[in-house]
Amino acid sequence: MQEVKYQKGVGLLDILVALLLLAIAVLGFVALQLRAVEATAEGANRIQAMNIARDLAEKMRINSSAAAILAYQTNLASATSQASTPATNCYTAFCAPTAKAAFDVHEAYEQANSIGMVLNMLTCPGTANSRQCVYVAWGKTDPTNSTATTSGHIACTNSTTSSFSYNDGSTCVVMEAY
Repeated sequence: MQEVKYQKGVGLLDILVALLLLAIAVLGFVALQLRAVEATAEGANRIQAMNIARDLAEKMRINSSAAAILAYQTNLASATSQASTPATNCYTAFCAPTAKAAFDVHEAYEQANSIGMVLNMLTCPGTANSRQCVYVAWGKTDPTNSTATTSGHIACTNSTTSSFSYNDGSTCVVMEAY
């Protein structure tokens, strides 16, 4: 049998091509797994944000006097600028509606802050009765309603008096509280 000299190394070349194809397939699988992990983390953040917003909204519904709602707004606005401890611990002592509002806001703020989230409360756009919306944001999203961006952060929503929409790329949850 006569050996063909120009076919030497063809088997090695076949193996290299097969390894290249295998490497591309593995890289695709790794990218898919990375995206799945990111989606899982995003889902976990949304669940935590919804729980915080729902908890605060339920407390607002229970403590729904006009003075208490104003206290929720005032305390939530000041909580984002400074984390002050409320004067009364409502777990151990009786609280008036405004003190309970301050305590509830402090609890929600601490819970959100411990997992890297930020709270805010704004008047819901498009509502005739001026209902309040609880904003919970994380990542590079500010819990605001605006078109402007500040220091690399984007606003959660962009809404007018008649329409409401989330900004592209925002990571936040908005819950109406009444």
